[in-house]
Amino acid sequence: MKYRTLPDSNLQISEVGFGLWTVSTGWWGTFTDEEAIRLMRLGADLGITLFDAADTYGNGRSEELLAKAFTTLGERERIVIATKVGYDFINYGGDARRGQREIPQNFSPQAIKQATEAALKRLKTDHIDILQLHNIRLEQVLDDALWETLDQLKAEGKIRHHGVALGPAIGWLGEGAAAIATRQPDILQHIYNMLEQEPGSSLHRVAEATQAKTKFFVRVPHSSGMLEGKYTTETVFPPSDHRSHRPRKWLLDGIQKVEQLRFLEKSNRTLGQAALQWLLHDPRVATVLPNIYNEEQLREFANTSETPSLIKEEMDQITQLYANNFGLEAEEGRFKGTMSLSELPSPFVERFRGLGLLHE
Repeated sequence: MKYRTLPDSNLQISEVGFGLWTVSTGWWGTFTDEEAIRLMRLGADLGITLFDAADTYGNGRSEELLAKAFTTLGERERIVIATKVGYDFINYGGDARRGQREIPQNFSPQAIKQATEAALKRLKTDHIDILQLHNIRLEQVLDDALWETLDQLKAEGKIRHHGVALGPAIGWLGEGAAAIATRQPDILQHIYNMLEQEPGSSLHRVAEATQAKTKFFVRVPHSSGMLEGKYTTETVFPPSDHRSHRPRKWLLDGIQKVEQLRFLEKSNRTLGQAALQWLLHDPRVATVLPNIYNEEQLREFANTSETPSLIKEEMDQITQLYANNFGLEAEEGRFKGTMSLSELPSPFVERFRGLGLLHE
């Protein structure tokens, strides 16, 4: 395992992290506490330090699992805890949250302080290494009181770094770009992978152009498992699995795209590892967060740092395939949020135009 750091930080963040969404929510199958904890502890033994939770994952369960998995002070010090706040699951939890349905958010300073205190108790720790605002909108980007609250939590030692997570689905270019340009969060978490390169690549260009310190946590690096290369036309997902709600065309087109990426497979590198290496080629990526749901897969992903990095010819071929939509009929993107920088308030538009990021 190799490690990366955030600016002004001594945290050792593993290139491959462990996202607890999979083992704590029931949307990728059901895991007992014992099964989840075993996978988390194995991940740590394999060199993973970054564990990414959220207070709303399982209505607090992901944070409670972390506390159970790493109980002693020494174990706490060997991991980096990232979690998220912003959803009001206390008042709106329950069966209505099944699948990817959103519940109301509350980003008021009081709510964020209370949510942070509650997370600290569930985690059984005195500090959170990275606190993320969970799926913020432009309103929160522009809310000075919210960001002052984060600075206050940092000054009190309750959090070390702050960031934002974009979602719930792919998109949110405007929201992410505005956050990077005005707030320069320590990290920004977003969906990004070889099959879904926008708006991820644009967000990275914004960070580069604005010289922001922001590093990236990348989730869904395998495009909901597609880039693990194991789906076939016969693949059927259980009704409780969120992938069962995807249109069949997603499966069939994805399989055709993956077949054109098989050249990335080597005797010492799987397609799933190559998908992670493609992301790690960018030094702004602090960690990738694959969905982890069994030991074999965990070992495969955790060993990614030991596999060959992608060479220029491979990177160029991926770029060409994506530019031509892998030879398939183009589909209109299904994005959420603001997907045009020109739709942002005028001060952002003028700044991004001046930086050459906004093309009329």
